[in-house]
Amino acid sequence: MKDEKELLALISLVDEPDERLYEQVRNRIYDYGYEAIPSLEKAWESAFDDKLQDRLAAIIHELQQQHLFTELSDWSKFGYDDLLRGYLIVTRFQYPDLDVHAITTAIGMIVQEVWLELNPHLTPLEKVKVINHVIYDINKFSANTTNIQSPDNYYLKQLLDTKKGNPLSLGMLYLLVARSLKIPIYGVDLPRHFVLAYVEQEFVGNEHISSDDHVAFYLNPFNKGAVFTRNEISLYIRQLKLEHNDSFYAPCSNRTILQRMINGLIDTYKQSSNEEKVEELKQLIKALDIH
Repeated sequence: MKDEKELLALISLVDEPDERLYEQVRNRIYDYGYEAIPSLEKAWESAFDDKLQDRLAAIIHELQQQHLFTELSDWSKFGYDDLLRGYLIVTRFQYPDLDVHAITTAIGMIVQEVWLELNPHLTPLEKVKVINHVIYDINKFSANTTNIQSPDNYYLKQLLDTKKGNPLSLGMLYLLVARSLKIPIYGVDLPRHFVLAYVEQEFVGNEHISSDDHVAFYLNPFNKGAVFTRNEISLYIRQLKLEHNDSFYAPCSNRTILQRMINGLIDTYKQSSNEEKVEELKQLIKALDIH
């Protein structure tokens, strides 16, 4: 840390009654970045004045948001092949103290359960059947059909805690399991619904597969991994009265998946009139454009 004594001195001035002077103190604390949070939290715990606690909490929150933006920007530029890391970053928007180790351990256990059931002789459909059995039958993950508009449906922590999610969160879990086992399943950015595509093995390794030429079949993670074909997507598009777009059939990048997640969260928070969350997410999604 730059100067811990100076930071502590600044924190002691957070109760400055003069708003202009307080802003100067606050902005100076911001210069310390994420490293200042433990000292700020300690000060918050020992503070008895409501206004002081509110100011400290606001500074902590702003530093957390700045840190999330930096992490997501770095992920977008350098680590977008790691979907779990990206998913954890966005989940920490709602759960800043997220136990990352517990989350990764829980997913690792699901991956291991699938791995134990696999063998090299299984066909793509048989592999999918194994994944479906482990995720939906053994671990009891299912579609949240009663509270579909809740933002909680998007977050990985909530998905693992409740075993219920929306098409995107269930699809992302499915991807995390499949890709950990080198099974070539990718997301498809279908309007109003997120589905998955099983790509022919020889085309694995290309994060930006741009067409559906090598898609063997599709999966619906919201319906227990049900398998379907390109024809069903075409019918769905016609029902929505949308113009044809090749991207509705093709695998998409992890960056596109996280953009979809944040946009989905923005929509749900708009519905609950949580303008603060909406504005913060609008800022956060800009990090994905930096690459």
